[in-house]
Amino acid sequence: QVQLVESGGGEVQAGGSLRLSCAASGDPFTFSIYGMGWLRPAPGKECEVVAFITWDGGSTYYADSVKGRFTISRDNAKNTMYLQMNSLKPEDTAVYYCAADPVPYGRGSYVPPVSEYDYWGQGTQVTVSS
Repeated sequence: QVQLVESGGGEVQAGGSLRLSCAASGDPFTFSIYGMGWLRPAPGKECEVVAFITWDGGSTYYADSVKGRFTISRDNAKNTMYLQMNSLKPEDTAVYYCAADPVPYGRGSYVPPVSEYDYWGQGTQVTVSS
C-alpha cells in the first residue's frame, strides 16, 4: 500500500518561512521514478498545482502566485520531497497536499493538472497570519 505523508505545516506570521516534507513509502510505489507535486485548494477551484518536480529533479514548475518564494526539491535516496516556503503571505493559508504523477518517468516537462495525480497524502495545514 502506497503512503504519502506530509509534515512541517504550522502557523507563522506573514513574511515567515516553513519547510514542508512529503515522505513516500509502500509497495509497489518506486518514489524515484515518479514526478511529484504540491497541491492546495484555490479560490474558485478545488485545488491548484503549487509546484511540481520531475522524477529526476531536472525540471520544476511553480504557480505564478508562489514563483520566487517557494522552492520544490526532492531526495530520491530518502524517498522524500520538500517545499521550502519563504516570504509567506496570508493568502498562502491552506492545506497542502503532496501527490504523485501516475506516469513513470513522466512526459518530459509536462506538468499534470490536478485531476491526473495519483496517490495523495492526507495534507498538512499551513496558516499565515497577518
